[in-house]
Amino acid sequence: MNLFLNETDLSERTQEIAIRVETFVRKTVTLYENDPRLDSHGPSDELSLELKNLARKAGVLTPHILPDGSHLTHRETAAILIRTGLSPLGPLACNTAAPDEGNMYLLGKIASPEIRERFLDPIVKGEKRSAFFMTEPAEDGGAGSDPSMMLTTCAPDGNHWVINGQKAYITGAEGAGVGIVMAKSDDGACMFIVDLPDPAIRIDRILDTIDSSMPGGHAIVTIDNLRVSADQMLGQSGEGFQYAQIRLAPARLTHCMRWLGACIRANEIATNYANKRSAFGRLLIDHEGVGFMLAENLIDLKQAELMINWCADILDSGDPGGAQSSMAKIAVSEALMRVADRCVQCMGGQGVTADTIVAQVFREVRAFRIYDGPTEVHKWSLAKKIKRHWKTSQEM
Repeated sequence: MNLFLNETDLSERTQEIAIRVETFVRKTVTLYENDPRLDSHGPSDELSLELKNLARKAGVLTPHILPDGSHLTHRETAAILIRTGLSPLGPLACNTAAPDEGNMYLLGKIASPEIRERFLDPIVKGEKRSAFFMTEPAEDGGAGSDPSMMLTTCAPDGNHWVINGQKAYITGAEGAGVGIVMAKSDDGACMFIVDLPDPAIRIDRILDTIDSSMPGGHAIVTIDNLRVSADQMLGQSGEGFQYAQIRLAPARLTHCMRWLGACIRANEIATNYANKRSAFGRLLIDHEGVGFMLAENLIDLKQAELMINWCADILDSGDPGGAQSSMAKIAVSEALMRVADRCVQCMGGQGVTADTIVAQVFREVRAFRIYDGPTEVHKWSLAKKIKRHWKTSQEM
């Protein structure tokens, strides 16, 4: 059953890219899913480089960014990123993974030509990975879901800025070549771009987390008197949150795209298992307890795709899409959690082994419900908008 809706409305160019990406992920990337260079902190840099070289040869490296540097539309990007997600290694291989994909989008929107050449181009070419330094340790009362709590500071010193603080859950910091660092000045939040590694940015430890698909894992980092040239500030002092919002709404949505692809694949594996495995004299698919779960998966997968495409169309219209991306993040992450859980359940003992990617997809999607804002924070944000709109309507 074709789980991709309405793709006939996409350009022939986009459809052709999507076909090449899906073929590459299914026929090449999936062969690496049991590679020994995968560990609990993600794929090694050696494996990452090998996969990106294969994608480069296949013409599918960074496929959502065109040769002239322009991006596909969000709607077109959905068709591509869903397919890169068909393997947990697909986004890494095709250079569409977080945080690189979000960082590329942000820099493509706001960076000067000099910053693009120095920092963006190597990421787009798959030569360097990047990290986004915003979240801070909870035990210190730093920024998490509430970025206004940021404790990391930056202060001007001649033609430089000096940054001090701690960051937490920084994806891919270990091994990254480019970093985007957020800190607070007297004017408010600021955003800087820096070369990595830097001796002033110390990785204290790599956390053991439930997910394992992102190179470098998630790190606790100390920033100790990091000196950054003033021309490496993105925008002006105090504009950091404004630029963060440019990144966050599309990044929430591209997370949804990639993990939809992963759950489509997990559902394929569970469906194949249910149609071959017998119990109590019948195939598992013929037992309502299993067949109904797979039917519910199709419904959730389709609804997730429709929500993604709806939000993509909103962003393509020029609307910043804050509320819509929150709704998509909630609906898709919760739906995909149900899908992943049912896939494990349908497969029984086999579903919790490493013999297929199903167990890993379950773990990755569970983490997805938290990063880029947990479900509860997005619901709270929407509730505030509901209250504000209600009050406005009463005053009219």
